[in-house]
Amino acid sequence: MIPLALRRIAEITGGELLDPAVGDLVVDGPVVTDSREAGPGSLYVARVGEHADGHVYIPSATSNGAVAALVTRPVEDIPAVLVADVQDAFAALAREVVRLGVESGMRVVGITGSSGKTSTKDLLAHVLEAHGETVATIGSLNSEVGVPLTLCRVTPTTRMLVVEMGARGIGHVDYLTSMAPPHVGVVLNVGTAHLGEFGSREAIATAKSELVQALPADGLAVLNADDELVRAMAQVTPARVCLTGRADDAQVRATDVALDVLGAPSFTLHVPDGDADSRTLPVALTLLGEHQVDNALAVVAVALELGMTPEGVVDRLQSAAPASRWRMERHVREDGVVVVNDAYNANPDSMSAALRTLARMEAAGRRVAVLGAMYELGPESTDEHRRMGTLAADLGIDTVLAVGADAAAIADGAAHGAGDSGRPEVHHVDTLDAAEALLTGILVDGDVVLLKSSRDAGLRLLGDALLAQEVRS
Repeated sequence: MIPLALRRIAEITGGELLDPAVGDLVVDGPVVTDSREAGPGSLYVARVGEHADGHVYIPSATSNGAVAALVTRPVEDIPAVLVADVQDAFAALAREVVRLGVESGMRVVGITGSSGKTSTKDLLAHVLEAHGETVATIGSLNSEVGVPLTLCRVTPTTRMLVVEMGARGIGHVDYLTSMAPPHVGVVLNVGTAHLGEFGSREAIATAKSELVQALPADGLAVLNADDELVRAMAQVTPARVCLTGRADDAQVRATDVALDVLGAPSFTLHVPDGDADSRTLPVALTLLGEHQVDNALAVVAVALELGMTPEGVVDRLQSAAPASRWRMERHVREDGVVVVNDAYNANPDSMSAALRTLARMEAAGRRVAVLGAMYELGPESTDEHRRMGTLAADLGIDTVLAVGADAAAIADGAAHGAGDSGRPEVHHVDTLDAAEALLTGILVDGDVVLLKSSRDAGLRLLGDALLAQEVRS
């Protein structure tokens, strides 16, 4: 974090120093909400949650190097700032750290969308790291707690801050932008993730549009031209607009999109070129899935805005590898089975993209889709799960394994899609253990197995278990 005296942290948060004598103590390490992640110079934020009281873990934070804490009741084990509300105080501190960073020349990029946020954030961070010190969200810490954790990682030498912003309701993104006012805002898509909470795609679009509404007039809104609800956000932002996608009027555009035998895409990139209409550059990604093309286009638009050259951007795009766990991770077991673990999260859009990638991957054996529940889809949930099974059959997937009671409709859809053809072979089991046992018995050299589900369905852990198995003789 940008170093701050404890007295200054009390002023920023509206809190009270429990011991005024320690006001000159400087916090210059990470700000943490998990005592196990504290380190030298850390500030420990003692959150009180539904299942745990952070104050209980202050001794652990201290032993790991924390020098101070934000608390809501008096403590004696550590220098502390007493505040009325830890979340409000945490947000205020994060807001001030960002302000100080911007004052020193830092640029802030916000990314939102129904799917692809984490992959795009990771790809953008990889690209920008060649341009200057970059701080980006770790994993998917994109909530009211995760975002300030990211913001407080800013140092005096940070030049780019990339913030993933999630939303489960109207006003959530607006709250996050109040902590990190963006110079550039990226909206990837409006899909059906959290449809059960929002009620409609139009309501999701309203929530996502809060990012581009927060931009300044001299900022840039990067909008997916191929998603009509995202394209329409050009009407509500005060900023300049850059459209990205496959549409003819997109300023940053992809043509000639193709997938190689591993499922990695290549394309021709079109970018603005001064007075000329555009210039073109070939791009070949190592990341898996055609959807990565759309992510890459958004990254190109942001990186060009922040001063990188097209050649520099393409060079970094082509060297990028997955940075966050369980997102199209491809592993080859010693017995020749290929495991693609994309089970960190799922919604109908991302599951469709993963299935289409599987269908186009070269496989000496079978293509096996192991699919679990997609949560928070509301009353359309059963129909959407059934549609995924039907899609797998339509794509020619050889085997579909639906895992969990909530995924039963996937098996129904796959069986209906198979008809009398016998493909796909369809299985349904209730537990991860049963799924592992079944897969252990059927997977052989040359098979490609995809795992896709929402996080709480647990298929990411099944993927890890498949990789940890001893290779059969």
